[in-house]
Parts: sequence; structure tokens; C-alpha cells
Amino acid sequence: MTGSHKTAPDRRGGARATARGRRRKRGRIRLVLGIFLSLLVLVTAGAGWAYFKLSGNIDTFGADGISDNRPAAASKGQNVLVIGSDARTDGNSELGGGDKGDIGRSDTAFVLHVYADGKHAVGVSIPRDTLVDIPRCKLPDGSWSRPESHVMFNSAYSVGQTAKGNPACTQNTVEALTGLRVDHTVVVDFKGFSELTEVVDGVQVCLPQDVYEKDINPNRATRGKRVLAKGEQTVSGRAALDYVRLRHGIGDGSDIGRIKRQQAFVASLLKKVKSDGLTPAKLLPLANAATKSMTVDPGLGSAEKLIAFAMSLKNIDLHNTKFITIPWRYEGARVAIVEPDADALWAALKADRTLDGQDASGEKSSGPPSPSPSADEPPSGAGIAVAVYNGTSHTGLASRAAAGLKAADFTVTGTATASTQDYRTTVIEYGPGQKEGAKTVARLFAAAELRSGTAAGISVILGQSYADDPTASASAAPTALPSKVADDARSADDDLCAKLSYG
Repeated sequence: MTGSHKTAPDRRGGARATARGRRRKRGRIRLVLGIFLSLLVLVTAGAGWAYFKLSGNIDTFGADGISDNRPAAASKGQNVLVIGSDARTDGNSELGGGDKGDIGRSDTAFVLHVYADGKHAVGVSIPRDTLVDIPRCKLPDGSWSRPESHVMFNSAYSVGQTAKGNPACTQNTVEALTGLRVDHTVVVDFKGFSELTEVVDGVQVCLPQDVYEKDINPNRATRGKRVLAKGEQTVSGRAALDYVRLRHGIGDGSDIGRIKRQQAFVASLLKKVKSDGLTPAKLLPLANAATKSMTVDPGLGSAEKLIAFAMSLKNIDLHNTKFITIPWRYEGARVAIVEPDADALWAALKADRTLDGQDASGEKSSGPPSPSPSADEPPSGAGIAVAVYNGTSHTGLASRAAAGLKAADFTVTGTATASTQDYRTTVIEYGPGQKEGAKTVARLFAAAELRSGTAAGISVILGQSYADDPTASASAAPTALPSKVADDARSADDDLCAKLSYG
């Protein structure tokens, strides 16, 4: 009995101790869980705040300025128009932005085609001096401009004469030029570009020679100090801007040479970003720098959408990221588009074929890919009427071209001598609603220039280039994508110091 009375309190005391231990353990678990949840809330709130802050940085342009007459949406691939603006607003003038009052202007532009397989991409640069047709564009007062023909490409961005520019007009112009539907448009100004290069701790570049102050500012009376050294180096901020804007003192001083260096710069930037890691944590500071001076279409108007798009590029290998310039030639001091080469390029992108002809559509096929009709078959001119004019002093050209056109089933409405005989290259003029027919005609004339006009119908005006080639015939079928177009491409993993100038 006594023993039982002595042992009972011990059991009760042990039970109470065990209960207290369990309560303390549960208390510690709740405390740890509470701390963890608190940290999770803080981290999540911080990320949310970061996204909210980024979204607050982003400016969008109105979708009401985008044309109703757009190309059809293509495959699962995407086309992104990237515009570099040198507007004087928001601190850009201190970095050399603009020199014509407060009118926004585009300094550079390229179309980035991300193939449907998510493993290939190509950026096609359009020189700012390229002669193009600009469709109707919305003006600040809500009215629409008149179409313009044979004008400089970068003038589309200045339609309406506003400080912020007109990215919708540039998008309309690119869609009309390429036949590609632009899924997104991004405008980055000098300030945003400068901050972006600083966030990544600089970008490695290469120069074929020393660069001096006069090369940056050709209005200087003297050469000035050296600002960039020959060879490889890392640049950021204002030095990076000087590199991508540099036009004089290297090669022939043309915009074509500058584009080659810009392509090399973007390739090097991509290499740097990918080496750092394409993760949200790495992308957030990049996005923060970029969005401060970025204008995008409504479809990219939030941080989540921008970062999601950036993350969609993570599987694209550097070697499969290409940069080229639209097929071009000089027309005086301006740049003309070379057809049918350019049309072949746009057709390849629409079909998600790489520059070397590989299928990048991401669709599995049981057999080998069928060749593009433009590669193996001459165009059919059935239902297309053409007038042929000799724009040179050489006799017999119009008859020769007419015979080739008839052999391809075109209807030749007549041949004659042009009003002037000083055409250097062949020009194909077309009236309203005749552009597609004119493109078919252009496939028969190497390096022909398409030009819109007000007169009805399609006319071929033969130039000296046609006369100089005795083998030239309107019955010759072009290749799907001329090798010279693909051969000029740069891969993002190419030698940093290769292909840096033109002329």
C-alpha cells in the first residue's frame, strides 16, 4: 500500500512532465512554422512588390494605332519587333539622344523571329535608311495619315511628330513590308539601354581600330582623345552607347557597318546573360533596369508577361541564335531592298525554316520535309497582267523579258521604251491592290526593286543590271533562300572580332 502511494505521484508527475514537454515541442514547432510562414509571406510579398514595381515602370502604346489590315497569325513561333529610340525625353538628351527638337526617332530596329520549336531564333535588322512604303498610321488627334511611298524606314516612327514617337506605325510598316504578323513590339531608349549594360556588369565587345572623339561626334574640328581602344574590351553605360551608335571612322562609315557591330553587341549581351543564368532571380534586376525606359505593346504590359517571354528563350542555343540584315543594296545614299531575296527570307520565317533550310516548326514528320514551292518551281503568272518597259539605251531588252514572262504564263499587255533610260536596276511598279502580283513578277528578276504607285496595273522597267547579264531571263526560277543571305549571318557564339564592319 505504502509503495503504491509512493509510486502513484511519480507516475502523475511523469505524465505532467511529458505533457509539458509535448506542449513545449508543439510550441517550438508552431514557432518554427510561424517563422517559416512569416518568411514565406515576406518573400512572396517582396516578389509581389518587385513585380508590382516593375509593372509600374512599363509604358505601353495604344493598340488602337495598330492596323486592322494585318497578316494572319502564323505558327507557334513569335515575331518581336525591337526598336531603339533616341528620343530626348526622360534624361536621354544627356546621353546624346535626339538632335531635332522633341520629335521621337528610331535609331535602330530589328525583327526577332523565335521559331516554333523554341530552340532557334533569328534577328533581322532593317537599316534606318531603307526605302519602304509606310501605310496609314494613327495621328495624335485620332485621324489617320496618308500612305507614303519610297520613304526612309525610320520616318515611320516619327509619324505624328510626337516626343514619344509612333511605335504602332513602325509595327504597321514592318507587317506591310514582311507579311509577318508582329506579336510584340518593344521600344528601348538610350537611358534604359545604358542601365541594362551596367546591371550585367558590362558587355564584351571588339573594335577593329581605335576610336576617337571625332568618330563619335564628326562635327568636332579635331580628332580629340581616344575613347575606345582597338581590340576586345568590356563596356557599359555611356561607353556601350558610344559603341553601338558609332558610325564614322570604321569601314565606309555607313549604317550597314554600324548594324554589324550592333548585332555583335546583342550577341555578346545574350552570351553574358545566359552565362549568368536565365532565372527569375537573375532576370528581375535586368527587367528593373530595362523597364524604366521601355515602351511595349499591351500584350507585354506587365512584369510577369515580360519575364515569362524572356524565360521562353532559355532553351535557344547561342549557335542557333542568328543575326542578319535584310537583303539590300545601295540606291544613291539610301538603301533599297533586294527582291526576290527578301521575299524568300520572309517566306522561310513564315514556314519556320532556318536560314540553312532546316525545319524548326517543332512538328514531327514521318518523312523528309517537302521543299518550298519557290525553291523548285517557277512562279505561275496565270491571271497577272504586266507591261514591260526598257529603262536603258540597250535595244531588245523588253522583248527578251516579255518572252520570259509569257513562258511563265504572265499576260504581257505591251512593251515600250521607258520615259527615261537611266535605270540602274530593274523596277517593278504596282498600283493599289497589286502588291502580291508584283511580288510574283519580282521572283523572275534578280535584284529587282518593288515600288508602289498610284497608276493601276503592274509595270516592269528594266534596268542596266538586266542588260549587263546576257544570261538574264525572266524564266529563271530563284532559290528559296539565296546562299549569300545565309552566309552573311552571325551566330551569337561567333568570334567576337569577326564581321565588324562593312566597306
